[in-house]
Amino acid sequence: MTSWSPDKCWNEECGVFAVVGVPRASEITALGLHALQHRGQEATGIVSCDDRGDFHVRKGIGLVSDVYDSGNLNDLPGQLAIGHNRYSTAGGLTLENTQPLRVVYRGGPLALAHNGNLTNAAAVRQSLEESGSIFQTTLDTEVFLHLVALAPTDDVEAALTEAARTVTGAYSIVVLARGKVIALRDPHGFRPLCVGRLGDGYVVASETCALDLVGADFIREVEPGEMITIDPQGMRARRAVPAAEPAQHCIFEHIYFSRPDSRVFGATVDQVRRKLGHQLAREHPVDADVVIAVPDSSNSIALGFAEESGTRFELGLIRNHYVGRTFIQPQQAGRDFGVRVKFNPVREVLDGKRVVVVDDSIVRGTTSRKLVRLLRRSGAREVHFRVGSPPVTHPCFYGIDTPSRRELIGALKTVEEIREYLGVDSLGYLSLDGMLACESEPRRFCRACFDGRYPVAVEAGAGKLAIEQLRRTPSGSGS
Repeated sequence: MTSWSPDKCWNEECGVFAVVGVPRASEITALGLHALQHRGQEATGIVSCDDRGDFHVRKGIGLVSDVYDSGNLNDLPGQLAIGHNRYSTAGGLTLENTQPLRVVYRGGPLALAHNGNLTNAAAVRQSLEESGSIFQTTLDTEVFLHLVALAPTDDVEAALTEAARTVTGAYSIVVLARGKVIALRDPHGFRPLCVGRLGDGYVVASETCALDLVGADFIREVEPGEMITIDPQGMRARRAVPAAEPAQHCIFEHIYFSRPDSRVFGATVDQVRRKLGHQLAREHPVDADVVIAVPDSSNSIALGFAEESGTRFELGLIRNHYVGRTFIQPQQAGRDFGVRVKFNPVREVLDGKRVVVVDDSIVRGTTSRKLVRLLRRSGAREVHFRVGSPPVTHPCFYGIDTPSRRELIGALKTVEEIREYLGVDSLGYLSLDGMLACESEPRRFCRACFDGRYPVAVEAGAGKLAIEQLRRTPSGSGS
């Protein structure tokens, strides 16, 4: 599971999963969501469709293991199901905002799960509300459902195509209709989505690690702008919207989000991260005794750094995998308790050593600063910080919950000022060119969070709570 910390304010995004033509599809979906837990730890939901075409829903706040058990999964019958793990990149954390969203319209029942952010969601929503649409959530995802309902057709694929031509931004979605599942990806391909074969049926997932867990064989990725429909007759693909050229895959999927055992955007994540570590060591060599990672997302980058530099890799920080996002903090715990409860230094590895700490990124810098204090208290003689990506200088609007620029340390301080703030002996960031050189097709990756060059226009005031803010203003109150 990807390590969450207060400094990684984007932390996990969302994960989607779908099953078609497999008995007890909801159980397979729950397993798939378990494999995708690192993409969202706040809420989860499953919608299944039984042989009569009836939909069944189970949603809850919390982890997959908290929400589903054998009892309530029995209440989700059928050979079709879709599921979603949520990290709230858009819309507040409430049960009504938990996906998949389920509606009934003139074409029948429909459920939809979405990974990504729509950059024109607030404007489209306001226009829909002024025309009489009534929204039940503050999710940008719900815009899709209203556009489908308003499309001049009962054919769900055609209606989704109409919706895709109206919205902009990032979306990898799975849609459950009677007797079929539809997968759709935005024309830039910001977020990943893949298809696998399981027995006589199919699965769709955000990452291939979910296919591995359920025993499915990887077929291929859903292409940017492509719609894939899967039903008892098989799998059919069509072009919903023209694909952007070049694509703009989120490079942070390779740096941080995706599990290292997944294949994403045509490459194994672990291999890309090893390359990042090798390049980082070439750009910022340091004479040290040990290399350690900030676990778990930085492990592969740190291994690459150690391989290239010839410095021994050690487990200098042990992560507690069972700490949630809230934790009872004793009054006497001290200022670094939040970090200490997540990471424990191994004194025998650190004492008297010159240590290279490798992390995938620095967002606010607060967690990194506390980690450095922990390492020094554990006896580290020198602490050299190495980062497997360039300074983060701009927020993301395509499905990552980043802070505003005024909260990003890379936008506020020089590298030397960041070094002083962290309290390290040296600090080195991977260069933008060095990072892109680790990708086989660098022009096909979005790096707006590093250089501010947004491939899709972002409406004024866009952000995680834009729709909540719209609802609070008289001009945006709609119905």
